[in-house]
Amino acid sequence: MRDARGGTATPAPAESTASPSLDPTPSATPSPIESQATDDEISLPSSCDELFAGDLRATLDAEIAPLNDPGVTMYSTENAEALTVLESGVPSLRCTWGTPSDRGIATTVSIVSPAQSELIVDALTSSGFGSEEASGGMYFRTSQRMLSMDEEVVDLGETHFLRGNVWVATRWVNYGPDAYTPGIVAQLWP
Repeated sequence: MRDARGGTATPAPAESTASPSLDPTPSATPSPIESQATDDEISLPSSCDELFAGDLRATLDAEIAPLNDPGVTMYSTENAEALTVLESGVPSLRCTWGTPSDRGIATTVSIVSPAQSELIVDALTSSGFGSEEASGGMYFRTSQRMLSMDEEVVDLGETHFLRGNVWVATRWVNYGPDAYTPGIVAQLWP
Protein backbone atom coordinates (compact mmCIF):
# COMPACT_ATOMS: atom_id res chain seq x y z
CA MET A 1 0.00 0.00 0.00
CA ARG A 2 1.45 3.33 -0.96
CA ASP A 3 0.54 6.65 0.54
CA ALA A 4 1.18 10.12 -0.83
CA ARG A 5 2.93 12.43 1.54
CA GLY A 6 3.18 16.15 1.26
CA GLY A 7 6.54 17.85 1.18
CA THR A 8 8.05 19.29 4.30
CA ALA A 9 10.02 22.47 4.62
CA THR A 10 13.74 22.06 5.04
CA PRO A 11 15.03 24.04 7.99
CA ALA A 12 17.69 26.63 7.32
CA PRO A 13 21.18 25.52 8.31
CA ALA A 14 22.06 26.46 11.85
CA GLU A 15 24.96 28.79 12.42
CA SER A 16 28.04 27.08 13.72
CA THR A 17 29.42 28.32 16.99
CA ALA A 18 32.73 26.53 16.47
CA SER A 19 35.61 28.76 15.52
CA PRO A 20 37.39 28.01 12.29
CA SER A 21 40.65 26.10 12.56
CA LEU A 22 43.78 28.11 11.99
CA ASP A 23 45.63 25.15 10.49
CA PRO A 24 43.26 23.54 8.03
CA THR A 25 43.99 19.88 7.49
CA PRO A 26 43.53 18.43 4.06
CA SER A 27 40.43 16.32 3.78
CA ALA A 28 40.07 13.27 1.65
CA THR A 29 37.88 13.63 -1.37
CA PRO A 30 34.60 11.95 -0.50
CA SER A 31 34.05 8.76 -2.44
CA PRO A 32 30.62 7.64 -3.55
CA ILE A 33 28.90 5.24 -1.19
CA GLU A 34 28.83 1.80 -2.70
CA SER A 35 25.42 0.31 -3.17
CA GLN A 36 24.62 -2.54 -0.83
CA ALA A 37 22.35 -4.12 -3.46
CA THR A 38 23.33 -7.58 -4.59
CA ASP A 39 22.21 -9.83 -7.38
CA ASP A 40 19.83 -11.34 -4.83
CA GLU A 41 17.95 -8.05 -4.42
CA ILE A 42 15.32 -7.48 -7.07
CA SER A 43 12.37 -5.24 -7.81
CA LEU A 44 8.81 -6.37 -7.29
CA PRO A 45 7.26 -7.74 -10.52
CA SER A 46 4.52 -5.54 -11.96
CA SER A 47 2.04 -8.38 -12.58
CA CYS A 48 1.37 -12.02 -11.77
CA ASP A 49 2.00 -12.89 -15.43
CA GLU A 50 5.71 -12.22 -14.78
CA LEU A 51 5.78 -15.00 -12.15
CA PHE A 52 4.32 -17.84 -14.17
CA ALA A 53 5.80 -18.94 -17.50
CA GLY A 54 6.39 -21.95 -19.69
CA ASP A 55 5.41 -25.40 -18.44
CA LEU A 56 4.39 -24.13 -15.00
CA ARG A 57 1.91 -21.66 -16.50
CA ALA A 58 0.53 -24.31 -18.87
CA THR A 59 0.07 -26.75 -15.97
CA LEU A 60 -1.66 -24.20 -13.76
CA ASP A 61 -3.93 -23.02 -16.59
CA ALA A 62 -4.92 -26.65 -17.29
CA GLU A 63 -5.31 -27.87 -13.71
CA ILE A 64 -6.40 -24.99 -11.45
CA ALA A 65 -7.31 -21.91 -13.48
CA PRO A 66 -8.14 -19.11 -13.31
CA LEU A 67 -5.35 -16.81 -12.23
CA ASN A 68 -6.60 -14.16 -9.77
CA ASP A 69 -10.27 -14.98 -9.36
CA PRO A 70 -11.55 -12.05 -7.25
CA GLY A 71 -13.47 -14.42 -4.99
CA VAL A 72 -10.36 -16.17 -3.65
CA THR A 73 -9.62 -14.58 -0.29
CA MET A 74 -7.26 -17.16 1.22
CA TYR A 75 -4.17 -15.72 2.93
CA SER A 76 -0.69 -16.69 1.73
CA THR A 77 0.20 -17.81 5.27
CA GLU A 78 -1.57 -18.70 8.48
CA ASN A 79 1.50 -18.02 10.63
CA ALA A 80 0.54 -15.06 12.83
CA GLU A 81 3.96 -13.35 12.91
CA ALA A 82 4.50 -13.81 9.17
CA LEU A 83 0.98 -12.57 8.46
CA THR A 84 1.73 -9.45 10.50
CA VAL A 85 4.61 -8.68 8.12
CA LEU A 86 2.38 -9.23 5.07
CA GLU A 87 -0.27 -6.90 6.50
CA SER A 88 2.25 -4.23 7.54
CA GLY A 89 2.18 -2.51 4.15
CA VAL A 90 5.33 -4.07 2.66
CA PRO A 91 5.43 -3.75 -1.15
CA SER A 92 3.66 -6.90 -2.34
CA LEU A 93 2.17 -8.66 -5.35
CA ARG A 94 -0.62 -11.15 -4.55
CA CYS A 95 -1.50 -13.93 -7.00
CA THR A 96 -4.08 -16.67 -6.60
CA TRP A 97 -5.05 -19.76 -8.55
CA GLY A 98 -8.45 -21.45 -8.52
CA THR A 99 -11.93 -20.40 -7.62
CA PRO A 100 -13.57 -19.99 -4.21
CA SER A 101 -13.73 -23.68 -3.33
CA ASP A 102 -11.89 -26.39 -1.41
CA ARG A 103 -8.94 -26.20 -3.82
CA GLY A 104 -6.57 -23.32 -4.54
CA ILE A 105 -3.29 -21.47 -4.10
CA ALA A 106 -2.52 -18.01 -2.72
CA THR A 107 0.94 -16.52 -3.20
CA THR A 108 2.31 -13.16 -2.15
CA VAL A 109 5.70 -11.92 -3.30
CA SER A 110 6.94 -9.17 -0.97
CA ILE A 111 9.94 -6.90 -0.66
CA VAL A 112 11.17 -7.17 2.93
CA SER A 113 13.92 -5.63 5.04
CA PRO A 114 16.65 -7.76 6.64
CA ALA A 115 14.88 -7.38 10.02
CA GLN A 116 11.55 -8.50 8.56
CA SER A 117 13.24 -11.43 6.83
CA GLU A 118 14.82 -12.49 10.14
CA LEU A 119 11.45 -12.22 11.90
CA ILE A 120 9.87 -14.46 9.21
CA VAL A 121 12.66 -17.03 9.50
CA ASP A 122 12.31 -17.11 13.29
CA ALA A 123 8.51 -17.39 13.11
CA LEU A 124 8.54 -20.24 10.59
CA THR A 125 11.33 -22.10 12.37
CA SER A 126 9.64 -21.87 15.77
CA SER A 127 6.37 -23.07 14.19
CA GLY A 128 8.01 -26.29 13.05
CA PHE A 129 8.43 -25.60 9.34
CA GLY A 130 11.07 -27.77 7.69
CA SER A 131 13.84 -25.79 6.01
CA GLU A 132 16.49 -26.26 3.35
CA GLU A 133 18.91 -24.11 1.40
CA ALA A 134 18.36 -24.15 -2.36
CA SER A 135 18.22 -21.80 -5.35
CA GLY A 136 20.42 -19.25 -3.55
CA GLY A 137 17.98 -18.83 -0.69
CA MET A 138 16.06 -20.67 2.01
CA TYR A 139 12.88 -22.73 1.63
CA PHE A 140 10.48 -23.36 4.52
CA ARG A 141 7.71 -25.94 4.13
CA THR A 142 4.91 -27.49 6.11
CA SER A 143 1.92 -29.63 5.16
CA GLN A 144 -0.81 -31.58 6.85
CA ARG A 145 -3.77 -33.78 6.08
CA MET A 146 -6.98 -33.35 8.03
CA LEU A 147 -10.69 -34.12 7.90
CA SER A 148 -13.12 -31.32 7.08
CA MET A 149 -16.40 -30.87 8.92
CA ASP A 150 -17.96 -32.84 6.05
CA GLU A 151 -15.51 -35.69 6.75
CA GLU A 152 -13.61 -34.98 3.53
CA VAL A 153 -9.84 -35.39 3.48
CA VAL A 154 -8.12 -32.00 3.07
CA ASP A 155 -4.43 -31.60 2.21
CA LEU A 156 -3.02 -28.17 2.95
CA GLY A 157 0.32 -26.56 3.43
CA GLU A 158 2.63 -23.62 3.01
CA THR A 159 5.88 -23.03 1.19
CA HIS A 160 8.00 -19.94 1.84
CA PHE A 161 11.16 -18.83 0.07
CA LEU A 162 13.48 -16.04 1.22
CA ARG A 163 16.37 -14.66 -0.76
CA GLY A 164 17.89 -11.17 -0.71
CA ASN A 165 15.10 -8.66 -0.22
CA VAL A 166 12.31 -11.01 -1.36
CA TRP A 167 9.87 -13.26 0.45
CA VAL A 168 7.64 -15.60 -1.55
CA ALA A 169 4.80 -16.83 0.68
CA THR A 170 2.44 -19.52 -0.60
CA ARG A 171 -0.45 -21.34 1.02
CA TRP A 172 -2.26 -24.13 -0.81
CA VAL A 173 -5.31 -26.30 -0.24
CA ASN A 174 -5.75 -29.63 -2.05
CA TYR A 175 -3.31 -28.57 -4.77
CA GLY A 176 0.37 -27.98 -4.16
CA PRO A 177 2.59 -28.98 -7.09
CA ASP A 178 6.28 -29.42 -6.22
CA ALA A 179 7.37 -27.23 -9.15
CA TYR A 180 5.23 -24.24 -8.10
CA THR A 181 7.54 -22.18 -5.86
CA PRO A 182 10.74 -23.23 -7.69
CA GLY A 183 9.08 -22.04 -10.91
CA ILE A 184 8.37 -18.63 -9.36
CA VAL A 185 11.94 -18.46 -8.02
CA ALA A 186 13.32 -19.21 -11.50
CA GLN A 187 11.29 -16.30 -12.93
CA LEU A 188 12.42 -13.88 -10.21
CA TRP A 189 16.13 -14.80 -10.50
CA PRO A 190 16.63 -16.03 -14.09
